[in-house]
This record gives sequence, C-alpha cells and structure tokens, in this order.
Amino acid sequence: MHKKIIHSLILIVMGTASYAQNQQIVIPIETRQNALVLQTDKETHLGIIYFGKKLSQSAEYKSIPLQSRQHDGNAGIYNSAYTPSGTWSISEPALQLTHGDGNKSLDLVYVSHKTTKENDNVSITSIILKDPVYAVEVTLFYKTYFQENVVEQWSLIKSEEKNPVTLQKYASANLYFIAKDYYLTHYNGTWAKEMNPEEELLTAGIRVLDSKLGTRANLFQPPSFSLSFDKPATETEGKVLLGTLAWSGNFKMDFEVDSYHNLRLIAGINPYASEYPLASKQEFKTPSFIYTFSENGKGEASRNLHNWARKYRILDGEGTRMTLLNNWEATYFDFNEDKLSELFKDGKKLGVDLFLLDDGWFANKYPRNSDQAGLGDWQENVKKLPHGIGYLVKEAQKTGIKFGIWVEPEMVDPKSELYEKHPEWVVKQPQRPEHYMRNQLPLDLSNPEVQNFVFGILDKLFTENPDIAYIKWDCNAITFNAYSPYLEKTKQKQSQFYVDYVKGLYKVLEKLRAKYPKVPMMLCSGGGGRVDYEALKYFTEFWPSDNTDPLERIFMQWEYSYFFPAIAQSAHVTDWGKQPLKFRTDVAMMGRLGYDIVVSHLNEKDLKFSQQAVASYNSVKDVIFQGDLFRLVDPTKNSYAALMFAAKNKSKAILFSYLVGNRNGDGSDTPFRLEGLDGTKNYKVKELNLYPETKSALKEDQIYSGEYLMTVGFNPVVNARRTSVVVEIEVVP
Repeated sequence: MHKKIIHSLILIVMGTASYAQNQQIVIPIETRQNALVLQTDKETHLGIIYFGKKLSQSAEYKSIPLQSRQHDGNAGIYNSAYTPSGTWSISEPALQLTHGDGNKSLDLVYVSHKTTKENDNVSITSIILKDPVYAVEVTLFYKTYFQENVVEQWSLIKSEEKNPVTLQKYASANLYFIAKDYYLTHYNGTWAKEMNPEEELLTAGIRVLDSKLGTRANLFQPPSFSLSFDKPATETEGKVLLGTLAWSGNFKMDFEVDSYHNLRLIAGINPYASEYPLASKQEFKTPSFIYTFSENGKGEASRNLHNWARKYRILDGEGTRMTLLNNWEATYFDFNEDKLSELFKDGKKLGVDLFLLDDGWFANKYPRNSDQAGLGDWQENVKKLPHGIGYLVKEAQKTGIKFGIWVEPEMVDPKSELYEKHPEWVVKQPQRPEHYMRNQLPLDLSNPEVQNFVFGILDKLFTENPDIAYIKWDCNAITFNAYSPYLEKTKQKQSQFYVDYVKGLYKVLEKLRAKYPKVPMMLCSGGGGRVDYEALKYFTEFWPSDNTDPLERIFMQWEYSYFFPAIAQSAHVTDWGKQPLKFRTDVAMMGRLGYDIVVSHLNEKDLKFSQQAVASYNSVKDVIFQGDLFRLVDPTKNSYAALMFAAKNKSKAILFSYLVGNRNGDGSDTPFRLEGLDGTKNYKVKELNLYPETKSALKEDQIYSGEYLMTVGFNPVVNARRTSVVVEIEVVP
C-alpha cells in the first residue's frame, strides 16, 4: 500500500501524458489571497478554468468547469493556457512558428508539471507542453510570491527538430478572465508628457497596446496597465489586476473579448519585424510578465507590487537613497573645473549627499559643447576638465559630498571619433539617409564588440575613479532604420535585431553589476522612455520625465505609483513651472529627492527653507521609501491631491497634499479619510517644510485617535494661500 500511495502522489504532482488522458489534471497557482487554476481537457490540452479569489477548499477547483455551458468547437479553446496556431485553434496565438520542414501548424498538449519552493514565500510551478507530431516543447513558468500576491510568468521554448524552427510570435503569458465587463486603463504620451491615463470599456475584438521603437521603447506607451472587472475599480473597492512586462524593448499586449464576452490576454515581446530562429537543442526564454490581483481596489494591488518590487526586484529596494545636486539646469554644457567646484560647495551648503555631473564633460576632437557632437568619445574634455574626473571626485570629497556622473553609452553622434573609426558599430540602413533623434544614433548592441565597448566606458570610469558614487545612464534616441551590420556580417537574420539589442543591453548590465554590484544608478531615457522591471534589476531608480514642472509631476508620479514604489522614482527641484520653491520641493519629496537649481541664486529665505527641507526629508524618507502608499484624493477628479505614506508598523505617516486647481474656492474645504493607521492608537500632527516666517494653519497641539483620522478624516487646509502641505503624523508615546 505504501508504494502505491507514493506512486499515486508522483502521478498527481508530476503528471504524465498517458495519465492525463484518463484523468484531467488540475493545477492551482496560488498566492495568499488569489488563485489561477489550470486544467487539462480530454484531449490533454491545458486551459485556464479560474482566475480570482482563492478557495479555501482547493479540491473544489475541479468542479468549476462543470458550471459552464460555454463550449465552442468553432474557435478552438478560447481559454488555452498557451494558445498554439495553425491546428485546432483559430484564436489569436501565444505561440506561432514555422517548423524546420516549412510546416506552420502547432499543437501543444500537457506532459507534466512540478512545483518547487525557493523558500517559504516563493514557489515556481513549471508545466511542460509538447507538440505530439514535431519535436517542439514549451515550458510555462509561474513564479508566485505568496505574501505579496504577485505572479511572475514566462515561457521557455525548445526545439529538438533537425532544422531550425522560426518563431513568429512568442508570448510570455496567456491569461483568461470571466467577468461581466472589462475596463482597461492604459497610458500614452511623448517626451515631457508621459503617463497620461485612459480608461476604456473593452468590447468585442482585440485591443492592442504595443511599441515598435527599439530603444527607449516606452516613449509613447509603457508596458504597464490596470484591468478592472465588472466595473471600474476605485482605490479601495473593486476587482483589479495590475500588469507589467519586464522587457526594455518592443512589446505587444493583446486584449481580446471573445464571442462569449470573456477576455483573453496575451503579453510579450512584439513580434513586429522580429522572427527569431531557434536552432536544434536551443532554448528561447521570454521576458517575465508580472501581475497582481486584488478584490479590494487599486490601492491594495499597487501596494502588493511595491512590496514585491522593493524586496525582490529593484536594486537595493529595501535600502535608502542619496539626495543630490545636479548641474544640468545650472550650467547645461557650459562649465569648467572652477564652476563645478563652486557647485560642490553649493551642494554641501544645501545639505545634499552627492553632486551629479551631467552631459558635456567629454570629447576633444569634436567637443561636447552641445548635443550636436562628441557622443561616443568618452575621454574627459581637456579644455573644460584639464585635471580629469579624478580631480573632480577628490574636490567633491574635500568639500564633503560624493561625486556622480552622467553617461549615455548606447549612443553615438555622427560627428564623433567613434563614428569615424567604427561606422560598422552604428545602427543604420546602408542604403538610406540617416535619421536622428537628438542628433544621435544607437550603437549595435547585438554586436559583442559593442557590448564590450559599452561595458568598458563604465569600467574605465570606475577603475580610474573608484570613488565615483553614482551613475546616471541616459538613452535619448529611439531606433530608426533598424539594421545590424553585425548580424549581416555573421549571416544571422536581421529579424533578430530588436530582440538581440535588448539581450545585448542586459549582458552589459549583468557584467557591470557582477563587478560593481552596489553603485547606485539612475535609469534615465530622455525621461520615462525605459521604465520596466527587467531594467530595474540593475538600477536603483528611474527618471520619470524630463518634465519637472511640479504640477505636471503630481499627475505623472501619481500614475507611476500604481506600478513602482517611491524609492524607484527620481524627483528633482528645478526652475520648471510657475509654482513657488516650497511647492516644487514638497512635490519632489515624494520620491528620491534631488535638486537641479542654481543654489547661489537663492535668496536668504529660500536657502534656509531648502536646507531645512533636506534635513526634514532625511528624517522621514525611510517612511516614504519603505512605507505603504495610500492615494487619498485623486488630482484628476478634484481641485487638490492628497496621498500618504504610512510606516508598516503604523507608528508614523507622511501626508502630502497639493492644490492643482486655480478657480476661486479650490482646495480642501472638508476633511478626507486617512488610511494605514492604527485605530487604537493616538497620533499628533506636525506640519513639515514650513517656509521661514510663516505659521502652520493646523492645530498642532491636538491629539487625534487613529479611528478618528480614518473615520472622520483630516483637513490639511490646502487653498490658494497654502498650495502645498506636508504633514507628519506620529503615534503619541
């Protein structure tokens, strides 16, 4: 009996094709609150039978299909866990390929599955599917983060065919949802106008979100979205899924409402101009599709992602961040050692941790005095910096602050020595005129020589100047005239380029982090052109937009916050916008605080205020970085905005509120309810960032219970005279 029981357990956990023919296999993918349930049918095809709140009795999952009367043999299996093309299904495929003999048909049947635990919180379920005729195998991976209610999903495609297989479409995830209605929130924009949300009711047909830009692929649309079920979700109510693709290149997401009004979602690399050859015994791993689901609104879903990202994905996500002073808007390209040395002193006077030297420090034959020339020639400009970067690092240290530097290593100006020496490294069509963005072109990162060159730029900086404490990595151009001289020379397919470019970028970053694992790096792509969770494995933060107008940033940072925690968002105080310095500073404090101003131009009160603001920020930034975010008053629907970060132990919270309207009477006339506090504890409030010689409108000697603040609410008194307010809410000992 004992041996029979063990044998039965092996069959249930691992499965076999013959066993599956006789008994349908049920595979629950569960987190603390949610479940995705897969099941084989009589033909051993794998389908999705449930997505939503986890059942306490998992044995009941197998009964779910018995309730359905939706059986459509015409379109194949709508709910396929990974839809093949060319055989029994005529639905939009997750995998489309051409076999080595030219045949374009594909079928995938269940073979086996297993679940392994990395630790008490993280598990990976892998499911093997095979074509019964051709030697093609797909493994579906579902990595669950139990406490965070996050699933990371990808696929691994293998071929044992004698001749190469050509992949035409190769998705990361294929999901299926059943609800009354589906509301998709997606984002659009362009340079300095990123993250504009649009919510739409999905109707019959396919809604596509995609990018074909190559580099800086997020410029017009990010690979992130939210999906509400039955009705539009609010912050605290409704069923909602937040999803994002961890890929820094072209992406495509298909949202198909099928003939039963159910929703199919297919997400992955964009197959546009990207047929990919797969040789015998080779593997193709797709990027991760990351998602979380909540039945309690968008706020809980976003906190799920934040908790996951800080712990498992963002570099040093559970650490801290330095404040900095950047010289870009103070000097642009016009600086020298003396100017920079004065700025070091300004940074020290301000109280920041680091000085960041931006664009313009390099190139000699074609000096980098504008964005017209020099990109690619990474030697210090001897006229501006006769003593080199090493001198600046030491001068900054003497002043008492650290030193960081800007690079854009993936790009080249046509007017540069690099372009003259290595035109074969440049992405351009050989028979067409060059087309520029910011007067530059991408380098061909599919080429291992170029990968070594790009790594060498950073390696040389660090080797010669080991005390460099920060890197700003920029990427200002998209890919026009996509063509790889390297792929042509090595007789590979040009259709590999878009994928191989991104793979090459990751190889460089992997190598860089292996040698320099801890140096903070900002992911900057001319603003929010490259914001994804694969790149953020290597970067500590990203630059949301080149638009630093604080009013615009309130809206942008609000939308980014659904997918990325505050510790990952860089926010600078600049001269953009018409708002007073206090307003600009208060907004920038919602992320990693930096300054891009001329400190010497500040009057006495502005300087005093800024110094106090940096000190206040340092005293509360741990709550902003590691606390739970609650969006309280939506700026798109009200004349003011409010959000707060609450410490995990509920001992402290930081409330930010801003006037975003300009009509008479706009502001916070009534209190709004706070969240994330302990209803049984008492709290005192204190206004931070008061401008010198002004008094708070708040009654700061009053004690409020957490129950009061979360039931009756609190009014920070935002109006035309108090356009921005920051409040510290702290438990009374």
